[in-house]
Amino acid sequence: MSSEDFDAKFERGEDIFKYMDFEKATVVKRVNVDFPAWMVKLLDQEALKLNISRQAVIKMWIHDRLNPSSGQPFHKSF
Repeated sequence: MSSEDFDAKFERGEDIFKYMDFEKATVVKRVNVDFPAWMVKLLDQEALKLNISRQAVIKMWIHDRLNPSSGQPFHKSF
């Protein structure tokens, strides 16, 4: 099914759950982390340089640190 057909069914209020694969869904957990002001400033500078959000910088760096040899590029799944 094309994304246009899927969107049209959704807009008409039709049941779209049968077209969704929940087995591959990403579970997101919220984590609160406190950073000193100087670190936030540096994160914001990096985010501005990369033209992404502060949160994206943090996620990208943590991903790279936890998976240094995976060879898998970071992608947004959130």
